[in-house]
Amino acid sequence: MGDKTMTDPFHVLKHEHRIIERGLRAMDGICLRLEWGEHLPPETLAQLVDFTGNFIDVYHHGKEETYLFPALEREGIEREDGPLGVIEREHEIENHLTSRLILAIEAYREGDGGASRHFVDAARSYINHLVGHMQKEESILFRIARELIDESDLDTLMNYFNNPGTELNVVDVEKYDRMARELEKKYAV
Repeated sequence: MGDKTMTDPFHVLKHEHRIIERGLRAMDGICLRLEWGEHLPPETLAQLVDFTGNFIDVYHHGKEETYLFPALEREGIEREDGPLGVIEREHEIENHLTSRLILAIEAYREGDGGASRHFVDAARSYINHLVGHMQKEESILFRIARELIDESDLDTLMNYFNNPGTELNVVDVEKYDRMARELEKKYAV
């Protein structure tokens, strides 16, 4: 079920969280295999970073920061020193962890013996951070937004989600959903 068939912006964001969870389960399974000494194709690790960098960091977080946050700011929720600032800083942490994953993959491709450990450390930090982050969004942020944003703004938000700006529109949600499902099926434990 893709974004275009949904009519509630919070269902869209939660659906994307479910896709992300599949990717995280795959990432966890890949970490276990690396810890067991299994050599995985670097392309598999690169797929995960494509998923985290493009689907999560650019597309999903982009929708929240570009469309949801301004709607909440219009309702009086502070960005800098309020809950939106907290969420935004967590997004920055995730971007940093994605950068660490990229560096680890580059070292892994070059045969660096410690690269697997670096990848696992960054991936585990990413998984732990993101699971808590999504729980916070669903239990606090989305509930606040649901209560504060009026129907007209919800419709506008949904319209933005269905027709995101050019930078966000280049992300193929179905591709990343399929990628997460395939990686989960192959690697999740």
